[in-house]
Amino acid sequence: MSHSIPRVPPPVYVLLAIILMVLLDRYFPVLRWLESPYRYSGILLIVAGFLLSAAGSILFRKLGTRLRPGAKATTLVTGGPFRFTRNPMYLGLVTILTGVGIVLGTLTPLVIIPMIILLLHVRFILREEQWMESWFGVPYLNYKKKVRRWL
Repeated sequence: MSHSIPRVPPPVYVLLAIILMVLLDRYFPVLRWLESPYRYSGILLIVAGFLLSAAGSILFRKLGTRLRPGAKATTLVTGGPFRFTRNPMYLGLVTILTGVGIVLGTLTPLVIIPMIILLLHVRFILREEQWMESWFGVPYLNYKKKVRRWL
């Protein structure tokens, strides 16, 4: 199976999304739905998302498989956070964005989150699932039956 490795890694998209969210909040704020100090509860989600993504990345490195999307995986990783979600690193990135949206506290930045979820799903997750099926076959298909894509 031939495939192309995406040139822009997911964290870059998320960083750009955060910048766009901040700009939308600053210049086009629509309906402040959360006030201080409650907005700062989003910091907990930012930290949790970072820890979830980091846990997945650390486990990849520990097991000697490649982290970059599209690079041939050498190990089917099913432990750690991969016991609960097939995509802990992507879930962590979306959790970070959700935390940023809460910290900002207006509706406008929240429109970016579903767009990033769709981008991650189409540009990375669906492609990676095809690659994993071709690389690992039945063990991956069995894993897919047991563990949900997101949660």
